[in-house]
Order: sequence, then C-alpha cells, then structure tokens
Amino acid sequence: MASTPPRPRVHVIALGGTIASTASGADTGVTPGISGDDLVRAVPAITEYADITTEQLAQVGSASLTVGKIVVVAEAARSAIDDGAVGVVVTQGTDSLEETAFVLAMLHDRPEPVIVTGAMRNPTLPGADGPANLLAAVQVACSEQSRDLGAVVVFNDEIHDPVFVRKSHTSSPATFTSGPAAGPIGWVSEGDVVLPHRPVRRTPLPMPSGEIAPVALLPATLGDDMRLLDFLRECGYVAVVIDGMGGGHVPETAVDAIARIAAQMPVVMASRTGAGRTLRRTYSYPGSEIALAGLGVLSAGVLDGRKARLALSLLLSVASSAPIDQRWRTFIDEI
Repeated sequence: MASTPPRPRVHVIALGGTIASTASGADTGVTPGISGDDLVRAVPAITEYADITTEQLAQVGSASLTVGKIVVVAEAARSAIDDGAVGVVVTQGTDSLEETAFVLAMLHDRPEPVIVTGAMRNPTLPGADGPANLLAAVQVACSEQSRDLGAVVVFNDEIHDPVFVRKSHTSSPATFTSGPAAGPIGWVSEGDVVLPHRPVRRTPLPMPSGEIAPVALLPATLGDDMRLLDFLRECGYVAVVIDGMGGGHVPETAVDAIARIAAQMPVVMASRTGAGRTLRRTYSYPGSEIALAGLGVLSAGVLDGRKARLALSLLLSVASSAPIDQRWRTFIDEI
C-alpha cells in the first residue's frame, strides 16, 4: 500500500484583532484575547490541507500595531520558511491590515508566500467570517500556485495585491477591495486557488535593523495653506507624504510652506483620489505637479498616501550611500 505523502506545514503568526476578539462580560465590547492556537483549533478543516504551527507576536487591536512590529513579523515569517514552512499566514485586525500586507510585500524575499487575513465579524456574532478567512488563507499558503506571489491579502475568498487593496467599509465582510484601480488577482473556489492574474514580483527592500524613520502624512484640502508643514522637523519627522488633490496638487496658498519643507527633508506627493498614478507633466500652474516637481517634490506614482508613507519610512530606515530621491524613483518605477 502506497504511503500517504506528508502534509505541508503552514506557520500562523497571530497578532490579535477582531478575528481573535471575545467579550469578557455581558455588558462589554469585545477585545482581542483568543490565541493563535485556539483560532486554528476552531477550524478542523484546516488539517485536511496542512500541518500548522503557531506563533503569538501580539494581542492587540490592529490600530495599535507599528511598522517596527511588522518588521518583526517579516523576520518571523522568514525564519519559519527557512525552518520548512511552505507558507505563512498572518492574522490580525482589519483597521491596518492593508498597511501590514504592504510592508510585508515590500520586505518578503522568499518564494514561499505570506498571507494576511482577519475578520470583520468577531467570534461572538452570527456569521463570524474569521474561520472561513483563516481556512482560505491556509489553502492559498500551501498551494503551489502561490509560490513567488510574495505577500498577499486573502479575505472573503478573494486574493488581493497589497499595492492596491484597501479597506472600503467600516463593517461589511466584503470590505477589502482593490478597486477602482485594479481588482482581485484571484480567488479560492472549492478549496482550490484560482489565480488568473499574477502581479510582477517587485524587488524586496532591505530589512530595517534599527529605529523606523518617522514619516508624516498630511492631506491637502480646500483653501489650506498647510502651515503644519513648518512644524514637522521640530516634531521629529524626517520626511513627509502629502495626500494631494486630484492628480497630485495643492492649493496655491500651500506652495510656500511646501518649498520650505522640501528644502529640509524629502517630500512625496500622492493623490487622495484612491486610484490612478499621480500626474507628471500635464499642469504647470502654482501648486500643480510640474510646479511642485520644480521644488524637489517626488511622485508617489500609483501608491496612496498611506502606502507611500510606509515605503518612504522603510527606505529611510536603511543606511545607503545613494540619495533618497534616487532610491525613491527606482522603487516607484517598479511598482
């Protein structure tokens, strides 16, 4: 009789969040408290696909995670893969899930995938989605089709590229979308991974080993002169991303403040629209993309402000002899 081949091993890193939340009393809200071990035990079907090891690196609402903590997660994922795991699943809250996935996508340098998932309905509610999301994440993690995907988000049976995915609703289980800029790169159907769209694997950034560089994120809004920019340096920030209007524009009244801060630190201009690439050569009025580029302002390309902030912070957290504007442009050209 032929022996049964060994099941692949998937490593689950638990960080807390709604998927792990429960109530401590009848009249209180839920808080993270369910361990990664218990999350896995609650989904017996997982054992049909993989053997599971778990690691608890945090037990918090995801708004309290930090870039430094996600770097630790990236290091733990690398160690688990080097120890034989065919993939890693990260469970956390959805408030910052898209940002965690983006950081992991920028840092992960192994062919084995890292899958980020969570839940919108906590385990005390009817129709809790955590078990289904965890099962789908494990199915994607141990699929041969997932090799060389890097890090992705698996939620509501859809697979998303972290560059484009975003949380779009405060409470819907279908909150994660990559639209309107893109769409899911695949999905899970009957336990199988369907992957009709495979994004180009980007060159991983070096893993930061020290303090994470603090980068500010400020929106451009109607009539604002952006005077807060003048206080960033004394607050300890080393760079700033501006969530610009339209194609990457600011009010004319903000130009002087941007000129002053651009002489002190890197400034990156994103678009608050949520889709498309910031413009480069269309408009030349004061506050336009051409005028701002003349002040040394860099373009975020297709990245929204939150993800541009994370990328700039990671780049500034690693020592390099190359100028930051050169490194930024090289990075953006690959996105």
